[in-house]
Amino acid sequence: MTRTIVGPFNRVEGDLEVRLESHDGVVREARVTTPLYRGFEQILVGRAPADALVIAPRICGICSVSQSMAAVAALRAVSGTVAAPNGVLAANIAHAAENIADHLTHFAVFFMPDFARPDYAGAAWHPAAVERFAAETGAASAEILPVRARLLHVMGLIAGKWPHSLAFQPGGTTRALDLGARMRLAGTWRDFRAAFERIVLGGPVEDFLSIETADGLAAYAEAGRADLPHFLRIAAATGCDRLGRGPGPLMSFGAYHGEDGALFAGGVTEAQDGWRPLDPDRIAEDLSHAWMQEGPALHPARGETRPDVDRPDGYSFAKAPRLDGRPVEVGAVARQAVDGQPLIRALLERDGATTVTTRILARMVETARLILAVEGWVRALDLREAFCAPETVRFGDGTGEGLVEAARGALGHWVVVRGDRIQRYQIVAPTTWNFSPRDADGRPGPLEQALVGTPVGDQPGRSVAVQHVVRSFDPCMVCTAH
Repeated sequence: MTRTIVGPFNRVEGDLEVRLESHDGVVREARVTTPLYRGFEQILVGRAPADALVIAPRICGICSVSQSMAAVAALRAVSGTVAAPNGVLAANIAHAAENIADHLTHFAVFFMPDFARPDYAGAAWHPAAVERFAAETGAASAEILPVRARLLHVMGLIAGKWPHSLAFQPGGTTRALDLGARMRLAGTWRDFRAAFERIVLGGPVEDFLSIETADGLAAYAEAGRADLPHFLRIAAATGCDRLGRGPGPLMSFGAYHGEDGALFAGGVTEAQDGWRPLDPDRIAEDLSHAWMQEGPALHPARGETRPDVDRPDGYSFAKAPRLDGRPVEVGAVARQAVDGQPLIRALLERDGATTVTTRILARMVETARLILAVEGWVRALDLREAFCAPETVRFGDGTGEGLVEAARGALGHWVVVRGDRIQRYQIVAPTTWNFSPRDADGRPGPLEQALVGTPVGDQPGRSVAVQHVVRSFDPCMVCTAH
């Protein structure tokens, strides 16, 4: 048995280490370590509730809007505030823009450059991958990053700045858009759609979303010359459709809520099983292998964050969130599977689990669906009506939960307010779910399970396959431990 520590990882937000045990060139066991403790949950205790709107978004400079949306939803539940419909639409537009920006950055800048590594030299597809996707010099990032900037303009129009805007409030959004702003918003979105179709999809969004079978996807990959078909051909050649198999249940809190419900439904599903409703009260955080003071597994509304770096069995500052005692995978693939998106469901039923390929593909499927949704939300804005409820928000004693979907998956904020002060604030981020350590029963977290079976050869620390599996989850380690 060979033991190897892989890390620190580049092109990952924050600090990450992975300990592998391999035998005969294959990973037999993995342990994922989040080595940086941050303390946001403790910082918020004792403060006025509205302070969470300032502090929580600073958990992350990538998913700042997602953190804002979770904090807003939790405080809205405590105060009983009803948001203005325009404010809900505007917040959904900004949230979608941020999540899409994350998807594009991950694809072009974080994930695809690994296919340009010398490990693949000699493969027929490798020279084209180097030209297109090599870090710093590849043509793809040079094209996609200016397109991503258009999404930041969208957030600027709605929220004034990005990241860490104060525009998102329990009553809605603080900036009322006029006709000129809506025209700029629509024009910016139209430009973004055209660029995404040209660079990534190679054709209209509607044509791509009409693909519902594995055979249809294979035909699209063979015929296409844009970046997504390019990835699909490389993925088939390198076995990414068999790599990084997920542990089982997929969970989504539901995304982009409005008067008519959520755009993407919440719930739980497994690769070959149907949808079932999600009961958030069944979530608990296990501390058995976290660098936290010993205690029972508790629902986040009752949980505590008390670090203990000397914990004998600890190996990560991340807790181990579980649903009904089981680890679950979250992310775009979970959102699309739970919502019943035909192509993603077909691939999961074929493969029996999530894989590197389905995680990456689901992000592009989601982007295509969000392009159409945002076009509808922009049209639905009623410029004659308010964007923020006029009532003053008052916080009495109470408990609130804010369950949203960041780009990387399910994000939850739980707050307890007593005497106009935050008594408890707990956060479970997407990477906490996916990169969690073992629990009291010894069950590994999703990434720990997905790495088992990964081929690493005689140099596990240099394995490009390990890089593919880890990056397919798009870790954001700064969000993971608070």
